[in-house]
Amino acid sequence: MVIKKIFIFFSLISLATFNVLGEPYQGNASLGPLKTPSCGFCHGMDGIATMPSYPNLRGQNEQYLFSSMKAYQNGNRKGDFAEMMRTQLSALNNQDLADIAAFYATMKDK
Repeated sequence: MVIKKIFIFFSLISLATFNVLGEPYQGNASLGPLKTPSCGFCHGMDGIATMPSYPNLRGQNEQYLFSSMKAYQNGNRKGDFAEMMRTQLSALNNQDLADIAAFYATMKDK
């Protein structure tokens, strides 16, 4: 049963990462700052979290960031901040998420 749930979860994530033409979404990092005004409060304007309990996003893998945001949107990620993240991401489409993921992934360490 657990294996079936894991398979379904990863299948949904895989489908979410492709547009209607079957091509992966290409994030535009330069649009990321326009779509992340509330992200900086917890994850830092520079991608370094403001509190130790929040994850750093700077330099993370782009696909991982996209998949994580989709999982929050779909209610597949659980935890203390899952509902807050779901609410924050609810108005964003897949292209928005790809742009945000590209933005944080392209940030370099200082």
